[in-house]
Amino acid sequence: MKIQNEIEETIRGAFEVKHLVLENESHMHNVPAGSESHFKLVLVSDAFLGKRLVQRHQLVYGVLQAQMQKIHALALHLYTFDEWQEREQNAPFSPKCHGGE
Repeated sequence: MKIQNEIEETIRGAFEVKHLVLENESHMHNVPAGSESHFKLVLVSDAFLGKRLVQRHQLVYGVLQAQMQKIHALALHLYTFDEWQEREQNAPFSPKCHGGE
């Protein structure tokens, strides 16, 4: 199973997902074609209600312990439903990699 699919299935099994986008951003880094090393996760869930940013990250990293051993980086953009609506359903763009260009 692809790592991207593993991550998505694990997240869907652990959180009540209102919105989920998992992008493989490996192509933006100095890695071989077809790599699954760098991801961006946009997750909207009421599991984040009342939680500070670090607590949200800890929740996600705790759920993805096994998958984190297989990848290099995971950018997290974690919102409650209301926060997502305030952002007009937009997550920040990822910067280009500066290493090994």
